[in-house]
Amino acid sequence: MIDFEAEYNNRARVPDHEQVIAGWVNAAASYRDAAECDPDIAYGDHERQKFDFFRANGRDEAPIVVFVHGGYWQALDRSSFSHLAAGVASHGLDMAVPSYRLAPEVSVRDIIDDVRRLCVALWDMHGRKLVVAGHSAGGHLAAAMFATDWASHGGPENLVSAGLGISGLYDLRPLMPTAINQRIGIDQDISIECSPLLWPSPRKGRFEAWVGGAESREYHRQSETLAACWGGAGIKCNWRALGDDDHFTVVRHLADPASDMTRALVNLCDPQ
Repeated sequence: MIDFEAEYNNRARVPDHEQVIAGWVNAAASYRDAAECDPDIAYGDHERQKFDFFRANGRDEAPIVVFVHGGYWQALDRSSFSHLAAGVASHGLDMAVPSYRLAPEVSVRDIIDDVRRLCVALWDMHGRKLVVAGHSAGGHLAAAMFATDWASHGGPENLVSAGLGISGLYDLRPLMPTAINQRIGIDQDISIECSPLLWPSPRKGRFEAWVGGAESREYHRQSETLAACWGGAGIKCNWRALGDDDHFTVVRHLADPASDMTRALVNLCDPQ
């Protein structure tokens, strides 16, 4: 029998997670001070419905990269992740880094709607397609954006042309019996409605599902299963376990212009 509590409690699995998160905060602040950034752009009325836009001044015809933070839909915000724009910026790509409303104030359903609203706002402002990347709960949201029927949500068809999930959660049902769910409030209906793995498979585009090599078996299964289902439905969808990274260290590669992860994300921005 699978111990879902142990499999999904990343903070318990990584004792030094607080130091890693503190490193994110410091690196993000330093990068934000030095980068060309349009901060605090509203895409809704709530204080958290804002994004920072990092301009690379390079490829205006290319998609905008969106990075969606994690935190199990109940923690963190965009201010800890500004430095992750550095990787794609060196390749001439702009990045939007949003915050969104959190549980328990709102449900996962509402959070998906927030990120959809952000995507439509970026289209209205810039008229450019998007490639959405995200970490942990942000990986879930990246997959949800990629699998969205945009014609039904105020955007052009294939608004999100590709995506990268990093340690993503694509099937929410295993979270229901865990302590994590005490603040999220996922029930059977919400878990089915809000799991991209259970939606109709996307028919266009590309998606990469990456995970740290040292993460739990459940995190590996989440990415492996998504790649099998979406890839089996006919799109290019790969998964990869990366070295000995854990749930918190794996996202660091996006800040490195030369990393395999950054190169994969840049490749997703090129038309094929």
